[in-house]
Amino acid sequence: MSDQRLTCKACGSNSFAVGEIGHGYANIRPVNKRMTQGSPLLLTYCQDSGEIASMKVKEISKLKK
Repeated sequence: MSDQRLTCKACGSNSFAVGEIGHGYANIRPVNKRMTQGSPLLLTYCQDSGEIASMKVKEISKLKK
């Protein structure tokens, strides 16, 4: 989303940053594969309101078969 100009739906701001969710057990992984390491999620969020604009899997290759 870095190549797009974003506008926050909550407050109208255009000040965004990227954060990461996931560490160890908090990573996203396939439902049927509990023993895989999985991948963190990257979130693009408004720095003024905290509204999430997008979520993306950081390492999609870790979730593919």
